[in-house]
Amino acid sequence: MQITDVRVRRITKEGKMKAIVSITIDNEFAVHDIKVIEGEKGLFIAMPSKKAADGEYRDIAHPINSETREAIQRIILESYDKALSEPQNAEE
Repeated sequence: MQITDVRVRRITKEGKMKAIVSITIDNEFAVHDIKVIEGEKGLFIAMPSKKAADGEYRDIAHPINSETREAIQRIILESYDKALSEPQNAEE
């Protein structure tokens, strides 16, 4: 599995959510609405989720193992760091 594209939309409002990211895997499969969150121990990603009838949030798409989650998180956070050094578009 290769992440072939990462698109970062920075969030400028105050709060813990810093960006919303879309990734493309193997130029064939896209995952949207991955959130970059500022936590107590630093930045982490939250996979896209949906609120269930019981009020709990459940991931819609997610890695099956920790190695894949860590690889995706590393690539997303590297892309986020790069986006911080670029000027932001007027529309964001």
